[in-house]
Amino acid sequence: MAFQHIKVIYPTAPARPYTPMNGATSTVWFDRYKICNDCPEHIESIDSMCQGLTDLINNEMKNGITKDRILIGGFSMGGGMAMHLAYRFHQDLAGVFALSSFLNKDSAVYEALKRNENVLPELFQCHGTADELVLYSWGEETNKMLKSLGVPTSLHTFPNLNHELNRTEIEELKTWILKKLPIEAEKSNE
Repeated sequence: MAFQHIKVIYPTAPARPYTPMNGATSTVWFDRYKICNDCPEHIESIDSMCQGLTDLINNEMKNGITKDRILIGGFSMGGGMAMHLAYRFHQDLAGVFALSSFLNKDSAVYEALKRNENVLPELFQCHGTADELVLYSWGEETNKMLKSLGVPTSLHTFPNLNHELNRTEIEELKTWILKKLPIEAEKSNE
């Protein structure tokens, strides 16, 4: 996805031992005890990645990009990572997108938001009803919980879509990105 007026950065998760694969090395944002929504989060690995991604945000800010012009998001675990990063550490970003993603039932994100009194970044969420890896119900539950904690959310449902992206989903995401980050009006020298 490319935009004339938006710089897009695609960070890649590092290779690390991944418990659901019996400790085999995998390219994942953080470790999990298992792939489900009712177990504890592996918060140490999540927080470690949040620090690295915060450095990326800080570098963009040093280059003159304001936080209200920064969106973060991802697919699957990348969407979960984005929700942790935004709703725990960077609540002043322009928005968050999470595609086929979820948060655990006792997520640290929910705890952080219970103490929040600020306006929160909008969440654009998409999920396929046929997803067998990240169940649709997990994404739906995440959306409802975030909404109950003050996050402006939208959940776009894709019937018969498994754990994958489709063209319609990408087009809807692109439309949302352009709405959140319109071309800035030219600064006049008056």
